[in-house]
Amino acid sequence: MEWLNYHHLLYFWTVARIGSVSRASAELRLTQATVSAQLKSLEQALGEKLFRKSGRHLVLTDTGKVVFRYAEEIFSLGQELMGALKGRPAGRMARVTVGVTDVMPKLLAYQLIEPALKLKEPHRIICREGTNSELLAALAVHDIDVMLSDAPIDPAVNVRAFNHLLGECGVILFGATGLAAKYRAGFPRSLDGAPFLLPTSNTTARRLLDQWFESQNIRPAIVAEFEDSALLKVFGQRGLGLFVAHSLIGDEVQRQYRVKVVGQLDGVTERFYAVSLDRKLKHPAVVAISDAARARLAG
Repeated sequence: MEWLNYHHLLYFWTVARIGSVSRASAELRLTQATVSAQLKSLEQALGEKLFRKSGRHLVLTDTGKVVFRYAEEIFSLGQELMGALKGRPAGRMARVTVGVTDVMPKLLAYQLIEPALKLKEPHRIICREGTNSELLAALAVHDIDVMLSDAPIDPAVNVRAFNHLLGECGVILFGATGLAAKYRAGFPRSLDGAPFLLPTSNTTARRLLDQWFESQNIRPAIVAEFEDSALLKVFGQRGLGLFVAHSLIGDEVQRQYRVKVVGQLDGVTERFYAVSLDRKLKHPAVVAISDAARARLAG
């Protein structure tokens, strides 16, 4: 049987978690030379490089990411063991890891994931954000349990995964108080030449908006484009342009960003999917997310 040196693993885990040998050395109360030597010993034992340099920083390799995930589990269990022995509540909390595509609005992602926090059996939710391709790669190696996306996976992608349609949602146009009042009159014809804050062109939302503008013969004055929907809304809050958000989170957008409704874009709907390796969803937290999302989106 091959044995793993858990001291070496602890040093690796600390460096990976903190992101620096020097700061990890201070936390471990060891010299940098000692920690570096132990990391090298672990890499030799595993036969793989765990870190690579990126400027002044250490970045995990693909193998390093796998080892780090196992280390997280191992040392989390160790902490639970010590807690149990000291009289803290026993039992290990179930986990679910949800991948959220980076173009999905954070408010909407929260609405979809929230039901998993209300299960009778408590679950620890681990959220990971990334591009479709990054999350699909993570799904393929069981690094995440489910992926939430605004688009189904491309059949040409070499990952045997299944799209589970959660439902669809309308789109509402918002603006700061003065801007909303100006363009609400005569909507939607009033939007020709209006200042707009839009998602970047690589998103499903942008493609749908461009199609709607064309169908309505509207030429928006594009002030700025954003990959981050939260940043887009901050600019919209400042009155720099009109912007859209999903109807499911419309009330929250108005409350949080103090903006007003201009109108709903008729005919513009966006679909949302849960992507998993299972033809039928099985994980109880993923089922809860799916069932609640379908009920909300249907409403």
